[in-house]
Amino acid sequence: MNLENLAQHIQSRPDLDFGTIFSRSIELFKKVWLQGFITLLLTFIVILPFYILFYVPMIAAGITDREALEQNELPPMMVIAMVILLPVLLLAITTMALALNAAFLKICKQKDMDEVANDDYFYFFKEGRLGKVFILSLYLLGLSLLGGLACGLGVFYLIVPMSLLPAFLAFSNDLSALDMVKASFTLGNKNWLVIFGLVLVMSFVAQLGFVLCCIGVLFTVMLSKVPAYYMYKDGVGFNEVS
Repeated sequence: MNLENLAQHIQSRPDLDFGTIFSRSIELFKKVWLQGFITLLLTFIVILPFYILFYVPMIAAGITDREALEQNELPPMMVIAMVILLPVLLLAITTMALALNAAFLKICKQKDMDEVANDDYFYFFKEGRLGKVFILSLYLLGLSLLGGLACGLGVFYLIVPMSLLPAFLAFSNDLSALDMVKASFTLGNKNWLVIFGLVLVMSFVAQLGFVLCCIGVLFTVMLSKVPAYYMYKDGVGFNEVS
């Protein structure tokens, strides 16, 4: 299905229902909480080398010019290196996190529909799929930058379509990265208030793990990602889009 037909299809679907998606997300999370924890753990492991890479110039400066570092005076070359590495770091982290998040949503679909399949956390790292994830990450960072330039107010609007991008990546592989962005805006604009409310409320509920000595949040934080699966399922559907 091309983008034009998909947009028409989305407009013809019933509006999303807050209560239905909220309750089903809670029930599904009971089945995928372990997979969510594994996804979070893998995300930390995958992005850790990029954080280390970012601090390499600072470590090198500390070895070669300890006095300057102690006086909070960063050598010009180190500043340049860190400025160059920062966007690379952000892009790498976004790409890795987006790929793992989309894989988690595919696992959610498997558990929801009782499909017999292995939990493939690295699905989007295989067979050249990471290239599309990389391009989609560029769009995601670009949208975040635009939202920030609008005195931060744009972020409130953009958080809705951006929250849908992992779902379109997971379930609309036939679309280009740009078309995924456009489709996310189509679904997001149609159901903006409901999706924004779900993102806000689910993010709050997911943080309740802090009650359990803060460790519990590691097991609950991925709850905030589950509603995107039902937003796609109800707002787009699987039988109609292949």
